[in-house]
Amino acid sequence: MGKIGGFKEYNRADESNLAVAERVSNYNEFTIPVPKDKLKEQGSRCMDCGIPFCHSGCPLGNLIPDFNDMVHQEEWQSALEILQSTNNFPEFTGRLCPAPCEKSCVLGIIKDPVSIENIEKSIVERGFAEGWIKPQPPKSRTGKTVAVIGSGPAGLAAAQQLNRAGHNVTVFERDNAIGGLLRYGIPNFKLEKEIIDRRVVILEAEGITFKTNVNVGVNFSVEELNQFDSIVLCGGATERRSLPTKGIESKGVVQAMDFLTQQTKVLFGESIPDQVKATGKDVIVIGGGDTGSDCIGTSNRHGAKSVTNFEILPKPPVGRSESTPWPFWPLQLKTSSSHEEGCDRNWLINTKEFISNEKGELIGLKTVEVQWKMTPGQRPELIEKEGSEKIWPCDLALLALGFTGPEKTLSEQLGIETDIRSNYKAHNYQTNVPHIFTAGDMRRGQSLIVWAISEGREAAREVDLFLMGSTNLPTKGKGDLPSL
Repeated sequence: MGKIGGFKEYNRADESNLAVAERVSNYNEFTIPVPKDKLKEQGSRCMDCGIPFCHSGCPLGNLIPDFNDMVHQEEWQSALEILQSTNNFPEFTGRLCPAPCEKSCVLGIIKDPVSIENIEKSIVERGFAEGWIKPQPPKSRTGKTVAVIGSGPAGLAAAQQLNRAGHNVTVFERDNAIGGLLRYGIPNFKLEKEIIDRRVVILEAEGITFKTNVNVGVNFSVEELNQFDSIVLCGGATERRSLPTKGIESKGVVQAMDFLTQQTKVLFGESIPDQVKATGKDVIVIGGGDTGSDCIGTSNRHGAKSVTNFEILPKPPVGRSESTPWPFWPLQLKTSSSHEEGCDRNWLINTKEFISNEKGELIGLKTVEVQWKMTPGQRPELIEKEGSEKIWPCDLALLALGFTGPEKTLSEQLGIETDIRSNYKAHNYQTNVPHIFTAGDMRRGQSLIVWAISEGREAAREVDLFLMGSTNLPTKGKGDLPSL
C-alpha cells in the first residue's frame, strides 16, 4: 500500500491540458504532466483495501498496489520492473486505456479513485528518460519459427513474449509502418508516433523481424507461411460498420477510419490524393464512441465550420447508473478533450437520409428523434418520434460506427472456422488448424487496447506450450521474465 491514511490526506491529481486554442493549432500531444512531488502523493493514495478490486478490473492483472507503493517510496525503477512484469507496453495503455482498473478502485466508492493510469504513464516515461528500458534479447534460441500476422498491440505483445521464450519471430504488417490501429487509427494528438517507434527499435534489438507492406493472403501467399512452425493471427476487427440509409453513396459520406488514417499519413509526409478534409465544412460525426471523439478532434484541427455529433442511444448519466454499480464498468457520460474543443452533441438521433445535390455531393442529413422501448426478456425496440424530422446542413458525414469483425481473407484461405460475428474461433487461442493461433480483436471482436495486449500475451503462452510441450511464459497477473 501507499502511505497510511494517504487517501484522506491527498486529493486526486490528473494531468492538465494545454488551452484549446493552443492545442487545436497542431497535432501534438497536449497533456501537462503532474509534477514529480505530486506523483509521490498520488502513489500514497493507494489504500490497504484488503482485496484490490483493481486487479480484477485490469485485463492484464497489473500489480497495481505494488507499483503504487514503489512510487510512494520513490523507488521508481522497482515500480517499472513491477509494471513491465505484466504489461509489455505501458506507454500505450497509459495514454489510451479507458482505465477499468480505476472504475474498480475501492477508494472510488467514497472518493475519487487512485490515478492509476497516470501513475502507469509516469513510471514508464521515467523509465525511458532514465535509460532503464533496454533491449533484452533471449539468452538462447529454440530454433522454432513463428509468424505473427498484424502489428497492433495484440501482435506486438505476442511477438515480444514469443521472442522472450527464444523463438525466432517475424511480424507481418500490411501497411507501410508498424503499429496497426495504434499507428493510423489513433490521432497523433492522443499518441505521438515516436512513442511507437522507440518501442519498435527495442523490439528489433531484441531480435524480432518486422516486414511491412506485406498483406498475407493478398501480396504474400498463405502457402509461404508453411515455412513457420506456428502462426499467430492478430489482424484485428477491421470491417467497418455502415448504415442501410438512403443516400449513403453520396460524395461526402466517409468512414471515420479512412478520415483518420489519411490525416496521420499526411502528417508524416505521405501524399494522399483527394484527402478528405473538414476545413470550412459543416461536419456531422455519427457515433458517440472514442473513434467519433477522434473525428471531432481532427475536424476541429482541420478548421471545420461546425462539428455536430449524433448518438442513437440515450444520454448517459453524469454519475454511475444503478444498473452498473461499483466495481462494474459504469454506464456514465464521458466528455473527452475533443468534445471540450467544440462540438454540438445530440443523443437519441437516427439518420434517415443523406441528402445530396445534382452532382451527388452531400449537402444535408435528414434525422428523426427516437426512443427505446424496454420490455423485460425482449430486445430493446427503437421507436421513432412522430413529427421530429429535421434537416441538418452537412458537407461531410463521418461514420464512426465501430467494426463488425475481422476480414474474411485469411479465415477463408487458411480454413479457419469463424463464429456468427465472423470472429475467428479458438480454444485457448488455438484455432481448428492446430499450429495456427489467434488473439486480440480478431478473436474476441472490437475491444480495448488493454485486452489486446492481454490476449497477445496469453496466446504467446499457448503457442510456446504447443511448440515446446512446456512453457515458462507467465499467465495473467503472474509476472514475467525480467524486462529491465
